Amino acid sequence: MEELIKSENNTIVDVRSAGEFAGGHVVGSLNIPLNEVPNRIEDFKKMNGEIILCCASGNRSGQAMMFLRQNGFDNVHNGGGWMDVNYYKSL
Repeated sequence: MEELIKSENNTIVDVRSAGEFAGGHVVGSLNIPLNEVPNRIEDFKKMNGEIILCCASGNRSGQAMMFLRQNGFDNVHNGGGWMDVNYYKSL
């Protein structure tokens, strides 16, 4: 997972609420709250490389990953909590 996170060719998507995202997030990540994921399929199709999902703990990003995989995405990964993703990004 660390290599996926560190790659500049991949996209990090934070599925927390806009308010949570505003309180801190991985630099360069996109914010698509979990409840918006089903309506943003076209946005996900346009993303570069592998898609690393994150949230506060990994629960919501896991739900988003399962939804996207059920809808044909094989390039999505659950990065877990955004602070962990941020740590790996900064290495």
